Amino acid sequence: MINFTELYDKTIDNLFAFGTKFTSDREMIKDCIQDVFVKLYTKRGELESVINIESYLYVSLRNRINDEFRHNTHVCDNEINDNNVKPLFDSETYDMERIEEEQKKNSTLTEYVKCLSPRQQQIIKLYYIEQRKYDDICQIMGINYQSVRNLMHRSLLRLRFLAARNEAV
Repeated sequence: MINFTELYDKTIDNLFAFGTKFTSDREMIKDCIQDVFVKLYTKRGELESVINIESYLYVSLRNRINDEFRHNTHVCDNEINDNNVKPLFDSETYDMERIEEEQKKNSTLTEYVKCLSPRQQQIIKLYYIEQRKYDDICQIMGINYQSVRNLMHRSLLRLRFLAARNEAV
């Protein structure tokens, strides 16, 4: 049996962060998370076949946010903003020159990622920022394992191409 309080406490922050990748409307994200947990509780008897409940929550949240956008006739756009990008350094351990250099690299990388398609942005964020495994990414993105690997490969090739092109300039 699922301990809902423990599951909620364990996943709420990560679910909220995941929701911010689809919209900046914090209240809508909170409402969607609540809807997901209410649905999970009401259908708890049907969930015995679910192996990874956390992946199930992420997929359910993504679907719920998409439903909300369709209902409100908004266009869902995976956005990358400064709040979603983790800093690449600890400011207490570096001197000012090093901090400025790292900030420049961080902003350059963010610009490169913005040049990717929304799906490529999503897979990069899921794998490198959220540190998800390919199996979890399959469920979250709704594609098969080989497609995840292919998309990751094409995303990394594109990032390398952008970096090499800008270094040559």
